[in-house]
Amino acid sequence: MSATSQTTTSQTTTSQTTTSHTTTSHTVTSQTGVPSLRGRIGCDVRSGHYAVPHRYRLHLSLSCPDCLSIAITHSLLDLGDVLPVTLLPAVPDGPGAGYAALRPLYEASSHQHPGPAAAPVLSDGWTGRIVSTHTRDILRDLAGQFGGDGLDLYPHPARNEIEAVARLCERNINEAAQHAGRHGIDSTAHETALGTLLGALDSLEQRLADRDHLLGGELTAADVQLWVTLVQLDTVHRWHLDAAAVHRIADHPRLWSYARRLAAHPAFGSHLDLDGIARRHHARCQGQEAAGAAVQIVDWTASSAAALRSSRR
Repeated sequence: MSATSQTTTSQTTTSQTTTSHTTTSHTVTSQTGVPSLRGRIGCDVRSGHYAVPHRYRLHLSLSCPDCLSIAITHSLLDLGDVLPVTLLPAVPDGPGAGYAALRPLYEASSHQHPGPAAAPVLSDGWTGRIVSTHTRDILRDLAGQFGGDGLDLYPHPARNEIEAVARLCERNINEAAQHAGRHGIDSTAHETALGTLLGALDSLEQRLADRDHLLGGELTAADVQLWVTLVQLDTVHRWHLDAAAVHRIADHPRLWSYARRLAAHPAFGSHLDLDGIARRHHARCQGQEAAGAAVQIVDWTASSAAALRSSRR
């Protein structure tokens, strides 16, 4: 399994308990026994963690899919002057795929924290502690508490649908691709996992037949989630699939045209660290490379270069 895939799976696994806006960051122990730090940004001073420019900081590694989602959201909401970002190396330098630079924050927030000092992290500069390591909570709070009057990435009528897309991407694309590419898997399990993956891509292909974005005319958090998932599928999971499977995945022209179009958007493509994704993957991956590694679906380099040119205008 790839490091980037492990990061996404870990964030999802350790985050099954939902919370409302709380006064302080607190620790939720997951089924794995590793605590997940989950505070929320509230609406006013009574909430403790309330939205103040320059109080908080994001700590992100763009080779991690969760961090990439947050970086894209941060750019779409134009939060550069409100919420600073510290970029971490592509390959974690601490135990358990953690970062040495984040260990003091984890220790200040959870004494003798047993898990890795992993990214993403939303930290509070006033207290020197972590507000949250929970990706979906961070994304919601960026949009809901810092987003202002601009782009609405979580329109209220579409929130259930956005959550459904997130589940589809995680279970039917990420997890299915991991299972299908697992070394030594029997043919029945392989075909079942591949069928789940292709079924998800088919449904997305049909959805994009009459619209520019996943939920209609405007960008939403669902587009961010799907785009990052497609990047992972082509830059990470593809390396462990056979060529025939990758050709079947590529046979969704509307879906991959959508991926290329978003890659040319400055908020998306400018954060795409292809070299970092590759280095992170190869540093942690225990699987065997398959023939699908030679079948690239999207020229991400060209698309991200176009995004960088647009961002400099």
